[in-house]
Amino acid sequence: MPLIDPDSLPVRTGTIYPPPLDREVAGRSSIRLGQAGGLTQFGVNIVILAPGAKSSIRHWHENEDEFVMALEGELTLVTDAGETPLPPGQCAAFPAGDPDAHHLINRSDAEARFLVIGSKAAREVAHYPDYGLKVAIADGSVAFTHADGRPYDGEPPETPRTKG
Repeated sequence: MPLIDPDSLPVRTGTIYPPPLDREVAGRSSIRLGQAGGLTQFGVNIVILAPGAKSSIRHWHENEDEFVMALEGELTLVTDAGETPLPPGQCAAFPAGDPDAHHLINRSDAEARFLVIGSKAAREVAHYPDYGLKVAIADGSVAFTHADGRPYDGEPPETPRTKG
């Protein structure tokens, strides 16, 4: 039986977001459980948010399903509908193609953790409506563009248009 001990795995930091967008996820780290188990069709991660940290820039996926379950701490789920507490044991699901942009925020003074499970589409496009950006991921390459298709070359994006 291929057991995975999360405590024995490295805690990873970093992001595919280019500067200055990378600052949006300062304080986020993850433990890649699925990768440690050799899974290739979907990802399974424990995401750790320091106080004040965000899981991501609010986004939605064209081709990938995403599921989250709060494990520890106080999390706030931010979607197009607004903000909702996500206490330990509660879950949320985001089907591929549903343009309900979302992310989690730890607004407490203690660490928070959640489990995220997502499909690994061969080609993916994710949208970041608060900044008018999107990202295309295919064959190991990542390309950020403005929503209108212009390349994103690191210029500061629009000011976020939401409260989260």
